[in-house]
Amino acid sequence: MPTPIADYAFIGDRRTGALISPEGSIDWLCLPDFDSTACFASVLGTPDHGRWVLSPVEEATTTRRYVGGSLVLETVHETASGAVRICDVMPEETGRADVLRRIEGVRGRVTLRHDWQIRPGYGLQCPLVVQEGQTLVAVAGPDRFTLRGPHLPPVRRGRVEETRFEVGEGEVIDLHMTWQWSHREPCDAVDVSRAVEASVEGDEQWLAEVTYEGPYEEEVRRSLLVLRHLTHADTGGIVAAPTTSLPEEIGGSRNWDYRYVWLRDSALTLEALVRAGYTRKVAAWRDWLVRAIAGDPSDMQIMYRVDAGRELPERELEHLPGYADSRPVRVGNGAVDQLQTDVLGEVMLALAQARAAGNPETDLSGALQVALVDHLADHWEQPDNGIWEIRGPLRHFTHSRAMVWAAMDIAIRGVEDGELPEGGDLQRWRRVREEVRAEIDRRGVGEKRGSFVQHYDTDEVDASLLLMPHLGFCTADDPRYVATVAAVEEDLLVDGLVLRYRTTSGVDGLDGDEHPFVLCTFWLVQAYAWMGRHDDARRLMEKVLGLAGPLGLYAEELDASGEMLGNFPQAFSHLGLVMAAYELADPRPRGAE
Repeated sequence: MPTPIADYAFIGDRRTGALISPEGSIDWLCLPDFDSTACFASVLGTPDHGRWVLSPVEEATTTRRYVGGSLVLETVHETASGAVRICDVMPEETGRADVLRRIEGVRGRVTLRHDWQIRPGYGLQCPLVVQEGQTLVAVAGPDRFTLRGPHLPPVRRGRVEETRFEVGEGEVIDLHMTWQWSHREPCDAVDVSRAVEASVEGDEQWLAEVTYEGPYEEEVRRSLLVLRHLTHADTGGIVAAPTTSLPEEIGGSRNWDYRYVWLRDSALTLEALVRAGYTRKVAAWRDWLVRAIAGDPSDMQIMYRVDAGRELPERELEHLPGYADSRPVRVGNGAVDQLQTDVLGEVMLALAQARAAGNPETDLSGALQVALVDHLADHWEQPDNGIWEIRGPLRHFTHSRAMVWAAMDIAIRGVEDGELPEGGDLQRWRRVREEVRAEIDRRGVGEKRGSFVQHYDTDEVDASLLLMPHLGFCTADDPRYVATVAAVEEDLLVDGLVLRYRTTSGVDGLDGDEHPFVLCTFWLVQAYAWMGRHDDARRLMEKVLGLAGPLGLYAEELDASGEMLGNFPQAFSHLGLVMAAYELADPRPRGAE
């Protein structure tokens, strides 16, 4: 059986990230960026697809923790013969990427297995490897990987073989892997002690700005730290997750590549960061947004590469068998071409909150929003794929319509308050705002239960409807919203956790099933808080927090047993935790304004 998704640790350098199993195997790493090809891909296949193992040969009891308020991982293996501590860190560097593994003998003597199988191209390539003293150099096309340290695995006919070595009490051994472009001159080694200290200090200084005071503070801080490390340090792009194709159902085909920047996910992340007090951190994302979308508003995509590039065609990697034989393994994402009318509303909400936090628009960002809202006013009536990237027929999704209303409302207020530049057709925006509201009132409410409905041709509900007060469309005591929450409780709860929607309706056009969505469950926590159902909100919050991974991380979904599924760690899940905690401490639905 593969390592459970929840049991992986995540480390990163704010340009990419690695997954490390409890046994000490780095099973996933893309270099140099989140959306680069993987050089360790065994999480989606076999050891032959690349991994880096540092693990006791004997049976061991293993404990892991993050050092202080950081993503520096400390693992202690205790065996019958002794104990050893391993510190894993990816320091922030420019023009290179490093993975540092410090081994310290704590007690007795421990024999470790060392296996460095570097396999660029998602495990497909076997590089040329040569040994130069205490250095291994692996080259494959544009990539050079250098491994420095003692006790290196031997090279046989250009391939690296596993080795074993002992670590005694008080002994310190550093292993240092560096990626760089193969045409560059080899770079120097990193000072491991200094890199560990700087990484811990950098994360802790960043967390010192958190304004949250209330219950679940440790969980909030950990989630914010995950969001920090899913934000590219150079470009400002925020990825949905550092992985691809971790399945939403074991053995199923709902396996997607999340290593890109969704405008929606990024906007929601930005809202969480602003709420947490990071009012000065939004400029990098706003600048990324302007670069990505700049041009004809009709060309706006729902997602982009980390560097704001537009090309991410979806294809299948047939050489990889997938996590727990869940095929296909996909890279790229075909949803890039979808029409998702809700996206601009989320972007406008996030930018409005950024302005309220003291970040005035630049000439470019203000003009861009006006142009995008003008374009939306021309095309809002089209059916779309919705927030969940439905691959079935296009629909008139109620949530998408409500986001159109929110985009118009925020833009109108922005111009009226002098925060956005004039230049758009303000009268038309007002007219569209009223037309959208009237349409939702007429067609977006079901006759049977009086709740908002997923789309205009069904009585089904959708978890995204839980956000209606947050958008400002209604208050939390609106009878239609109260009925919506009741319908979600009736239709979408599985063992107390919330599905996005019922896949049995066939709306998404996909085979297979999925499990409760972590973000949607946190949305129900917020709904309870807005409605004054504080005991229900706290009970549900504590239930979800009790299902976190051993290191406080979340994937996208949870099944009935609490097993995590989907890409990991998931920005959606962690931003949902942050927002739910804030709403429990101080409910602020926009609809109450």
